[in-house]
Amino acid sequence: MAGSLVTGALAALLLAAAPVIPATESGVTGAILLGLALGWAMLTALSVRFTDQPQRWAAAPALFIALGGFLLVAFGSPAQEVLAWVWPPVMLVLVVWMVVRAPRQLRSRSGRVLLYPVIAMLALASLGSGYETVRAAVDAGEYPAQGQLIDVGGHRLYLNCTGSGSPTVVLEPGAGLMSSDLAFIAPVVARDTRVCVYDRAGRGWSDPAPTAQDGAQTATDLHMLLQRGNEPGPYVLAGHSFGGLYGLTFAARYPGDVAGLVLVDSTAPASGTEPDSTQPTRADSADTIDRLSALGAAAATLGLGRIIGVETPSHLEGTIDEYLHAGSSAQQAAALRNFTDKPLAVLTAGSGSQPGWAASQDALAALSTNSLHRVIDGATHASLISDREDAAATARGILDVVSAVRTASPLIP
Repeated sequence: MAGSLVTGALAALLLAAAPVIPATESGVTGAILLGLALGWAMLTALSVRFTDQPQRWAAAPALFIALGGFLLVAFGSPAQEVLAWVWPPVMLVLVVWMVVRAPRQLRSRSGRVLLYPVIAMLALASLGSGYETVRAAVDAGEYPAQGQLIDVGGHRLYLNCTGSGSPTVVLEPGAGLMSSDLAFIAPVVARDTRVCVYDRAGRGWSDPAPTAQDGAQTATDLHMLLQRGNEPGPYVLAGHSFGGLYGLTFAARYPGDVAGLVLVDSTAPASGTEPDSTQPTRADSADTIDRLSALGAAAATLGLGRIIGVETPSHLEGTIDEYLHAGSSAQQAAALRNFTDKPLAVLTAGSGSQPGWAASQDALAALSTNSLHRVIDGATHASLISDREDAAATARGILDVVSAVRTASPLIP
């Protein structure tokens, strides 16, 4: 009993890391299921061959779990969408059957001590994944997208633009956040000019991305999104926290499309230079990052993401991927060394900052000869977008840059 259960757990880990398994949520989830199925199959075979308590009933979970794993590995997301509705109720029925059947063939008390916690975990997994599936469907019905989904090459991103006027402001939320987190800022800015909010891959209404989402890829996707969404530049980019890194990277890669920048308590770029884009990231490192992200998404399908406040498995996967690529994103943002005389506003939280934060914000303001560095008294890093009053101060900073772009005049601190 112990050997079979341990073998199944080890097999699940090894298969999830195997290069032949796709480094996607469905691929990693399927690999884990195949490993667990091997453990149940071993329990059936070994107990029949070597004990006087054959556990033939274990063949049922072995076959069912193996089937689910095979479908996920072989067919990916389409199979996952179907299994999300089928797997939880069938697994729960199977758990009930196992609880009734196992005691008839397992007389060993120690065997039951080992087995029952595993069965309980299967029950919790079926309940959690069922809850996640239903909750996601309910959320989709209660909160329909107000904007549009636009294909940016293999996946769709959500874009919602309101207001009128030029230049268009593009808001970039921080790590793990999405367009709805900017609800206190976008309407205020839209009173004076056009403003666009969007969801990065895997967040909100956007699809997960098939490629790693570092700062360079995020900037590339945003550029294509705005072009295909028929939102002409040049833009004023306003990024909060990690969003500031993406704004800097966008400005470095598409300087002609950026008229101004607003860095809202932005994460500081690295002190080095941008990695050579002609040298690809080491395949083994990138694969490991993808598998860790997919593993997080797999855990979220059991409802664990809701516990920590993350909306969906793809949202959790995207957030993990974002932090795992933080080093590369910071280096890519450092490519913007001179914003010339374009308007640049640096808005810094007045409280809760770590030592050295103010100096890093001063360094950002020095990127342009037409800049201001404004400290928002009493505001924290989060409240600059989450508190109505502090978010209004953030919106004022954005509109100051808009005005400077329109009039070609210096920013006033």
